[in-house]
Formats: sequence, C-alpha cells, structure tokens
Amino acid sequence: MDRFIVSARKYRPQNFSTVVGQEHITTTLKNAIRNNQLAHAFLFCGPRGVGKTTCARILAKTINCESISKAGEACNKCQSCVSFNDGASLNIHELDAASNNSVDDIRSLVEQVRFAPQAGKYKVYIIDEVHMLTSSAFNAFLKTLEEPPAYAIFILATTEKHKILPTILSRCQIFDFKRITTNDTVIHLQEICNKEEISAEKPALQVIAQKSEGCLRDALSILDKIVSFSNGELSYQNTLEHLNILDADYYFQLIHHMLEQDLAGMLLLYDDINRKGFEGDLVLNGFSEFIRNLLVSTDEKVASLLEVVDSFKDKYVATAKRLTVPYMISALNVLNDTEINYKSTRNKRLHVEMALIKLCYLQQALELTMNEPGIVKKKQLDSVTPLAFRNLPVVEARKTPTRNDQNTENRLPAFERQPANNPGEAKLLIETTSEKEVLVPTTEPVENNSVQSEPITDSLESKDTGPVKTKAGSARLGALNKIRQKYSNNNAAGTGTAAKLLTADELQSAWDTFTQKLKEHKNPADKSFERAGLMVMDNNLFEIITGNNLEQKFIEQQRIPLCEHLQTWFNNKALTYHLVVREKHVSAEQVNIPLNAREQFQKLIEQYPLVKELKDRLRLELDY
Repeated sequence: MDRFIVSARKYRPQNFSTVVGQEHITTTLKNAIRNNQLAHAFLFCGPRGVGKTTCARILAKTINCESISKAGEACNKCQSCVSFNDGASLNIHELDAASNNSVDDIRSLVEQVRFAPQAGKYKVYIIDEVHMLTSSAFNAFLKTLEEPPAYAIFILATTEKHKILPTILSRCQIFDFKRITTNDTVIHLQEICNKEEISAEKPALQVIAQKSEGCLRDALSILDKIVSFSNGELSYQNTLEHLNILDADYYFQLIHHMLEQDLAGMLLLYDDINRKGFEGDLVLNGFSEFIRNLLVSTDEKVASLLEVVDSFKDKYVATAKRLTVPYMISALNVLNDTEINYKSTRNKRLHVEMALIKLCYLQQALELTMNEPGIVKKKQLDSVTPLAFRNLPVVEARKTPTRNDQNTENRLPAFERQPANNPGEAKLLIETTSEKEVLVPTTEPVENNSVQSEPITDSLESKDTGPVKTKAGSARLGALNKIRQKYSNNNAAGTGTAAKLLTADELQSAWDTFTQKLKEHKNPADKSFERAGLMVMDNNLFEIITGNNLEQKFIEQQRIPLCEHLQTWFNNKALTYHLVVREKHVSAEQVNIPLNAREQFQKLIEQYPLVKELKDRLRLELDY
C-alpha cells in the first residue's frame, strides 16, 4: 500500500510556471534571474497559503541550477536540482522562526553564513514566519542582512509584515503576495481532479474555492476531505453537506416570503433550517452575504464582485430586479445588528425569529416613509389644518395686598384659588419672586381673525354681561367654574363640620402628632420633622422651614400622608404648605476643633514654661 500524500504537498509547484495566481511575483523573479540582478535579501509577505514558501524554494533551486532555461526556469535534471527535489541539498537552509526565535539561533545562522558553498553558486537561507523573531534576534541579524557575503541570499517569509522592524524592511526587497482568486482556484482544482481521475462538478469546486477565501492550501485540504467523504464522487450536494453550508435555495425562499409578507411561511422555513442543525449565527451570516450578492447584482458595473455558483447567477439577477436598493440596505442593517447581539442573547432562536419578523414587514415600513423624491425620515402630512382655540377674554393685571396687610383675602396656591365675590369671575394667580399679581378678566372678548374657532358650548360668566348663551340658548356654567364650585362645596361640607382655624399652636399640635406616628413606625424621617420650623402664612397656607436639603428630601417623601393628616385634622381640603430650605450658618467659635500634637505642646508650654526649659536642657526632639 502506497503512502498517502496530501494534495497540498503532492502537487506543490516545482517551478515558477506552475505557481497559481502570483504572476506578478514569478515574472519579476524570472527576469531578475535572467538579467543577473538578484538582491541579497527578499521579503515575501501576504496571506497564508498563497505560495510564499513555495516561491522561496523555487527561487533557491533556480539560482543554483546548472542549466537555467531562457525563460528563467530550473531544469529539474541537473545534480543541484535533483538533490534539491530529494531534500539533500547543502546550499539551502530553512529556519522556522516560530520555534527558533532567540538570539542564539540567529547567531548560529550567522556563523554558518561565513562558510562558502561547496557546490553551486549561492547559499540560500529561508527564514519562515520571520515576524516571530524577538527584537534582540532582529538586532543581531541586522549587520549580516545588510552586508552579507556575495554567495549568501536571505529569503524572509511572513504573514504579518507590520510586526517586522523598519530596519529589517529597509534592507530587503519586498514582494507582496495576493489572495488566489476563485476562478484560479477552480481551474487548479479541476486540473488536480483530472490527474487523480476524480469526478467533480464545477459548482462543487466553486463552493470549495469560496470557502477557502483565497487560500489554495485550504482549498486542497477541503478537496481531500470531500473526496474521502464522497468516495471520489464530488457533487454539489455532498460538498454543501460536508462543509455545513446552507443551500442558496433556502435564501431565495426567505426572500420570496419577505416580499409576500408571509410570516408563517418564513417561520416554518426557519424551523426546517434549524432542524437540519444550522445555528442561528450561520443563517444570519449567510443571509447577509446573500443580500449583499443581490445588491451587487443590481448594477452591471460591479457584476465582477458577484462570486457565486454559475448556475445561480441568472437567478440572482432576476431576484435583484424585484427588490429596491433601500430595501436591501435596510435588510442588511437589521441582519448586522442581529448578528452583533446574537452572542449576548439567551434565547437565540427567538432572537433570530425577531429579525425575520422585522424583515417580513420591512417593505411595509419603507412604504410608510417613502416619498416621491426619495426617502424621508419623518412622515409628512398631506395638509395642515389649523387648531381650534377658544376665544378667551382679555385679562389685566392688578396687584394683591402684601403679606403684612391684615385685611387681605386668604391666599391660596394657583391651582386652588377660590373665586372672588362674584362666583362667575375667573382668577388666575401668577407667582413671581418679588410680588404676586392676580389677573382678572375684562368684559371685552378678543377678536381672533387668523384662526376660525368653533363655538364654545360652555360659558364663562362675566361680572357685567352675565352668562354667555350657547347655540341651543341654554346657559351653562363654565368648566372651570364647575370644578371650582365642586371643589368649594367639598371643602365646605366634606364632613359636615366647619373647618378649623389654622393657628400656630394648633398646627404645632398636628405636626407633633404626625411626628409621633413616624416614631412609632420607626421611620427615619422623624428627626427631620422634629427639627423643622413652622410658620403660618394664612388660613390655608403655611411654610415648613428645614435646615438643609437632606431634611427637605425626608419631609418631601412624606408629602402625601402629611397632607392627608393635616387636611383631616383641620377639616380643610384646601390646606397646603410650602417647603423652604434655610441653611444654618454655624460660626467658627461654636465649633470645637481638636488640637493637634504641636498645638497641644504650644498650649502646654504657655501654661508651664518650665517644660520648655526642661526640653531644651535635655536636648529632646519631639515627634509631632
């Protein structure tokens, strides 16, 4: 039984012409060999599996070939080429910098450079994964890399060029390798299948090329696995099953359900996908890539970016014509947000289903925001209709008496102000920082011609003109006066007894009773109530004076039970209060600040001078 060799090693290129997808590199190297313009140091950088180490080995074999062809290729027949192919060449040294990255490894390499080759022209040193070298190893390698012997050539290979020191980069001739295109990968895989007599469908090879993402080594590894899985029959369905890839037909069905707004069909289809073992993040990622391909299919200029199976290209183009660009962009945003938050959610299936529900009704949401010129962020109204306002009477301001005046009427808060002598007269209280003004209506209404308002069904009684009649001719009380009359009746006859007069002694008694209740319930606000000061302002208003904001917050937390207690105590539903904070300024003389050690000693020697004399005689040093 012959020993099995993987395709990545068995079909490794042996000359520049067999290198896949790197023509810009191989052409340059062949021209340099033919014109005898070889640099002393090369740096091959690029993604994994694109041929960096392979090109380094081919270059090393070619420059030592005894009969180089006119095209700059090795003959593979001379003693040097045969020994290289057999792995017995003494002129080529490979160093894996991932495991030999110390200064000692580089020093031993530098010592080998001093010896000239026994056969051939050049000694080639290939250092793979050179970015893994330490800074000390790089520094030890600098002088040799800059001025090596004429027979020494260094080829450095790396996947991460940004990790290499700039001093190394400046001493090398840099070659950037690119990813292998899907078309080149498919052609190479087809050649290998023909040599191995493998029956392979082209769509299956295209799926493998897309899955490898430009890495030819990965593509060959996937090919070996699927050939073993399918026993030499490489079909499209076997490839999808082995690579755990969801068929594009499912995505076409999802798009169809989205356009038809068939939520039931979409959820049933996702349930079928979930039963097949596909995780939600895989579905979200694949659906995002599918919509991206649809977006690319809308414009012929970017049709080259569409990397899908050939048999599906026409279907992509036909489906893209049914969709709009805003719709596809919005769908991509929904899928992107869902995929970002997928790992942090608990119910992952529900998370994906919520995204599908949004996509199902996405078209309807876009239609609501779609305008003729384009898309707008807010819905615009077809027409603007004026609002109907009531014709309110003009009010004029007059000052109320000050607080010190004994003949003033009882003051109330703005929202509880009782009517004046005439029950039909409406008052509005405006509070300012300096004085208070009461606005009373006049008998002349306001003429408003800009907006036509509807007739008012309720009336606002005036002192002079009497009630205003409605269309039906019946006089009704205004809505505001109805509330005031009802509120006044509740205050007057809420319990059937007269309201108590608000005095300082009676207020203090009610306050102490409420404070005692707080103590019984072990409420932390009781201390704040004990420290608070009270001041009667009028029959329905008093002030609570606190010393700081903390006490104010404690009292404010008990506002509802306090109001209920006081209104019940005084039998006055109109009773209210203002909460005022007046911080107490404590003088510095009243605060006893403890003395420190130095101050205590100074005070001691002032009272007993002999203590200082004793300290000086004994030459004591005090530790304050």
